[in-house]
Amino acid sequence: MASSMVCSWLMAACMSVACENDSKTTISMLSSNRPYSSISSRFNKWAARKRRKAFPISSKCVARHEFSTIRNLMSSCLAFEPCPDFFRTISSSPFFSGGDDGALPVRRSRRNKLNRAVHSGKLVAIAVEPAMEISPKKKPYTKQRRVVVTGMGVETPLGHDPDVFYSNLLEGVSGISEIEAFDCSNFPTRIAGEIKSFTTDGWVAPKLSKRMDKFMLYMLTAGKKALVNGGITEDIMDELDKTRCGVLIGSAMGGMKVFNDAIEALRISYKKMNPFCVPFATTNMGSAMLAMDLGWMGPNYSISTACATSNFCILNAANHIIRGEADMMLCGGSDAAIIPIGLGGFVACRALSQRNSDPSKASRPWDSNRDGFVMGEGAGVLLLEELEHAKKRGANIYAEFLGGSFTCDAYHMTEPHPQGTGVILCIEKALAQSGVSKEDVNYINAHATSTPAGDLKEYQALVHCFGQNQELRVNSTKSMIGHLLGAAGGVEAVATVQAIRTGWVHPNINLESPDDGVDANLLVGPEKEQLNVKVALSNSFGFGGHNSSILFAPYK
Repeated sequence: MASSMVCSWLMAACMSVACENDSKTTISMLSSNRPYSSISSRFNKWAARKRRKAFPISSKCVARHEFSTIRNLMSSCLAFEPCPDFFRTISSSPFFSGGDDGALPVRRSRRNKLNRAVHSGKLVAIAVEPAMEISPKKKPYTKQRRVVVTGMGVETPLGHDPDVFYSNLLEGVSGISEIEAFDCSNFPTRIAGEIKSFTTDGWVAPKLSKRMDKFMLYMLTAGKKALVNGGITEDIMDELDKTRCGVLIGSAMGGMKVFNDAIEALRISYKKMNPFCVPFATTNMGSAMLAMDLGWMGPNYSISTACATSNFCILNAANHIIRGEADMMLCGGSDAAIIPIGLGGFVACRALSQRNSDPSKASRPWDSNRDGFVMGEGAGVLLLEELEHAKKRGANIYAEFLGGSFTCDAYHMTEPHPQGTGVILCIEKALAQSGVSKEDVNYINAHATSTPAGDLKEYQALVHCFGQNQELRVNSTKSMIGHLLGAAGGVEAVATVQAIRTGWVHPNINLESPDDGVDANLLVGPEKEQLNVKVALSNSFGFGGHNSSILFAPYK
């Protein structure tokens, strides 16, 4: 307490006239004709009375190392000189060794520059302790809230319903074909995982449907389908505490088409631009519009971490539930970048496959004959719910969300770390955070995009983390639908939950000639396999070195 009072006195002193030059200005402001010594004396006596009354000094003061600075400050302050009690306290304190008059010893160090700085008229920032001592209050122990998956919604090249989508995956159907949305005959890549038939009828108002970018339309429809899939009827919706329901659905690319159209309109005149071009291009607006439609007032924002976006959103949504900030969250990702500027951008990166003559064979994770990844589009959304909340409304629980982790390679914009350091750290942190033993993980939905560096580094990281676990099965959903960018993790999370729910894992198609060093026995073959999933891991990595791993398990 004494320390706090001394520091409070120090703060008052610092706020007073601190140097001779400033004191002259202060004197002139007092508008007095009295001599300076008279004014100073009178002011000091008044200040001393105030100090003694407000800040009596006890025998226990502050630590010795603070006082060389305090002495310097006091010697520079004209209006406030320390009271006699102050020096008597110091001289009798076991913490100090004062001079003959109780003065404090001053070390000849760079701290003395403080004194010169004050006299030079320079402003000096001084850190002081708070006047009140705050004792931290420990939160009472509460059992961690469990998070479960109660609904799923998708918009993909292989279907617009979670069951249809997963059935096609199990059958090894490829959703990659020639691009039909625009003329791409001048591009070296003319294939993609394009959604051919998509309608917003019954899901989005016609006026909005005409104005919105496709990434928002995919997001809105997939989000609402997740609610229907989760058994959220109108009656249940009316009973929900909407202040505890949130939306966290992200996008890597945002409204590229809306923004591109605005640029084209601007070439003619700004008057031709869509007035919604800015809000409908931002990545957060999809979550915002969905929340407005549902009246959900809980956590609402988006995350954009390139191709790791969905996993970041899912894990953060789960954390909102675990922390008690929400009971229900729609989460995942959406992207629609199969437009000229999107295709051209990735072509310029030399990242895309050019197997135009045989589109269904183009996406080939872990296969030595690959020539790049294939773009895809769509949305994947999970309905996450607090366990007791889900049980209370009689929800059908598909799986339990165990946890996950994020890391950063901090190495290169597009290339993975040569030693896979960031990926390994991410997986190990996810296991530790979730309390899962590596021996319990027997299914991994890999990020594997069909690029040599990415596929191999992830494979090596998996071997490093899980060893030669004979039960472990690994596959890549991208072999059939391509890379959905920010939506990839959301769609693959749906596939992971479906594997848990059905007891079947989908094949890796086009895996005909595995890379050197890749054990094909670890990978799911060209046919679906039956598997009693104990714990499933889903990886997503993005440009910028963003790594994410999330874990699901059967609900027990």
